[in-house]
Amino acid sequence: MSKASSMEIDHQIARVYANVNLERAPEYYDYDTLQIQWGDQEIYEICRKVGRGKYSEVFEGWNVKFEKRCVIKALKPVKKKKIRREIKILQNLFGGPNIVRLLDTVRDHESKIPSLIFEYINNVEYRILYPQFTDYDIRYYMFQLLRALDYCHSRGIMHRDVKPQNVMIDHEHRQLRLIDWGLADFYIPRMEYNVRVSSRCYKGPELLVDLQMYDYSLDMWSYGAMLAGMVFKKDPFFHGQDNDDQLVVISKVLGTASLQEYLQKYALVLGQ
Repeated sequence: MSKASSMEIDHQIARVYANVNLERAPEYYDYDTLQIQWGDQEIYEICRKVGRGKYSEVFEGWNVKFEKRCVIKALKPVKKKKIRREIKILQNLFGGPNIVRLLDTVRDHESKIPSLIFEYINNVEYRILYPQFTDYDIRYYMFQLLRALDYCHSRGIMHRDVKPQNVMIDHEHRQLRLIDWGLADFYIPRMEYNVRVSSRCYKGPELLVDLQMYDYSLDMWSYGAMLAGMVFKKDPFFHGQDNDDQLVVISKVLGTASLQEYLQKYALVLGQ
């Protein structure tokens, strides 16, 4: 049940913010031509490692010049195009509500390894924090996350990896930041995108049935899965063992009738 073949269908277009990028000059979304301005790496010191992912290692850092904590995201070897895309998106979203701020971009003189410098958020690990949330806390923070998502969508950008690990919360100061824009991309109507994005337990059905012509609603599914996990205290709410099983788990909760309607709507046929 892993592959889906699509027959001739009407092109899927986002219900909201569909033409945001089409109404802008190409310079807004053309990251191939981005000229990265590298800052001074010497003013940053690494304090401790705080995380790692497929594409990067993350450290708590110290800005010697301004005597402030920061986050240093050292990127693993990836295509320059991917680095430019992440930087361009972060620049376009700078100052948006609850969007993590990119403060600087630096590169090691010898290894040429690039690093992104972000604002520091005193995050509490979500597995510890979420069980403590009151009903009001859940509503408050999920509204803050909605603000971040609405802003990036209004700017023509899909995050494509919304999950608890990418939502930093400083509970003491009631601050939230949506981080890790490495998989984000610009939405263009009728464009086909890679379905190998998002984390399994937060993947929308379109990714699980190989529907490449998706849109911002991908993020809203992930948001809903996060919210359900908080409300029902089940982490994660949809927990499949692989992509095929993930679709089965979703169907057990929402019903196979809904899945059949979805497949018919987009003229999709599941493989065996």
